[in-house]
Amino acid sequence: MPGPAASLTPAEVAARSGLSVPTLHYYEKEGLIRSTRTGGNQRRYARETLRRLAFIRAAARIGVPLADIRAALDTLPDGRTPTPADWAALSARWHAQLDERIAALTRLRDDLSGCIRCGCLSLSTCALYNPGDGYGQEHPGGNRLS
Repeated sequence: MPGPAASLTPAEVAARSGLSVPTLHYYEKEGLIRSTRTGGNQRRYARETLRRLAFIRAAARIGVPLADIRAALDTLPDGRTPTPADWAALSARWHAQLDERIAALTRLRDDLSGCIRCGCLSLSTCALYNPGDGYGQEHPGGNRLS
């Protein structure tokens, strides 16, 4: 267990990271961060947890799901804290996914403009509400509005 000077309480980590204590507990439950326990069973986080949290927040900000973030962190030896080189390597994997999301959002934005002018919101033809009439193919005669 880290010594007192090398460990932080959940409140200290929350204050320094900008996250709430319940979020820290959730991340711990999800295997994204780790804590140790004092003799009085109080959580303590290593200072390196702050860098790990910065990594998690940066990845989440670009839309990477927590499961993918955990999988990326699990590739690091001995669960160590990511370095700038780690971020470069791991974020390169997410680059194509981010490009796909940007393209999808751009299409959505462009379709939305057309839909506002059209106003149809047709369940059979609307590219936004029911692309490719997927609902009609899965549920012939179904009504999504009721």
